Amino acid sequence: MKIDDILKVSPVIPVLSFRAVDEAVSVCRCLYEEGLKVLEITLRHPAAVDCIRAVRADLPDDTIVGAGTILDSDRAWEAHNAGATFGVSPGLTKTLGDTVKAMDWPFLPGIATLSEAMMAKEHGFTALKFFPAEISGGIGFLKAVGSVLPELTFCPTGGVTGATAASYLALKNVAAVGGSWLTERNKAGEIDPAIVRTKAAAAVAHF
Repeated sequence: MKIDDILKVSPVIPVLSFRAVDEAVSVCRCLYEEGLKVLEITLRHPAAVDCIRAVRADLPDDTIVGAGTILDSDRAWEAHNAGATFGVSPGLTKTLGDTVKAMDWPFLPGIATLSEAMMAKEHGFTALKFFPAEISGGIGFLKAVGSVLPELTFCPTGGVTGATAASYLALKNVAAVGGSWLTERNKAGEIDPAIVRTKAAAAVAHF
């Protein structure tokens, strides 16, 4: 699949940060069963790569599991070899861009400014992550970029919520939104599966 095809599968892509494999499997199972089949597991914890492997093994083949927070070439290869269908980065360097191009791996590099968007396009990327979206100009920024670089499409992430997702998705240059609001931790530091199901069902129904 191309990254553009992946972004068309679901308008909401859960951005997930897990501390353990069992947590990853149980939460991803909830998301999948409620209809969210594109999942981004971020490499923010030591267990992340094992989580990707476990989720890929547990869920049906139509699940699309990606790896987020790809910061360098080594992590790109590690995630790819663990079975991640696509990769996502908060930013883009020439080395990382060259690596994922050589891998022929579907990739969504992050940008936060117009200059970064132009550089990503120059490197051959036309589907981009806009991060951190809310504090980098939000909807107004994407409207402005759309007027000068209409060939680019975006997946805004960072500060997007269930209340603002629809406004982002209404933009012509937004293919999907990334959301961590679906799996927020409670005061005990745990992710409640029941709440995940409720939020996931709402996302599928509304977006």
